[in-house]
Amino acid sequence: MTDDILTKVDRMSMAHSLEVRSPFLDHTLVEFMAKVPRHEKFTLFDRKRLLKNVARRYLPEEIVNRPKKGFSIPLGEWLRGPLRPWLEEVLLSSVARKRDLFCYGGLRNMIDDHVMMRRDYSQQLWALLMLESWFLKNEKSL
Repeated sequence: MTDDILTKVDRMSMAHSLEVRSPFLDHTLVEFMAKVPRHEKFTLFDRKRLLKNVARRYLPEEIVNRPKKGFSIPLGEWLRGPLRPWLEEVLLSSVARKRDLFCYGGLRNMIDDHVMMRRDYSQQLWALLMLESWFLKNEKSL
């Protein structure tokens, strides 16, 4: 974790003047938890048993048992808004059309459907955008 997640959290929090702590990495807590039997920490169907039992002392039940929520960027919104000109410029360019990797009509339909919110193609469009951007960056060396 020290060379990955903690480094990223540290850099991003410092960049935005935020103070961030990782309380579960406190050495005294880690040493204590190493002594607690496994069956008291979690079970097959309750992966955070001990943590939830402690949390119930301080938090309402609906918070303790709520499902996990991911944290993601609003990619779909960005591709409809500020990134749309770049998306179309790169994927629908004459260079991309000459490369002939994508079906131009299908790609145009995907972009239109995404922009008109008929379907969310954000992940697919982002992947294609990154692929074409990679080609543009590296085509001289190919």
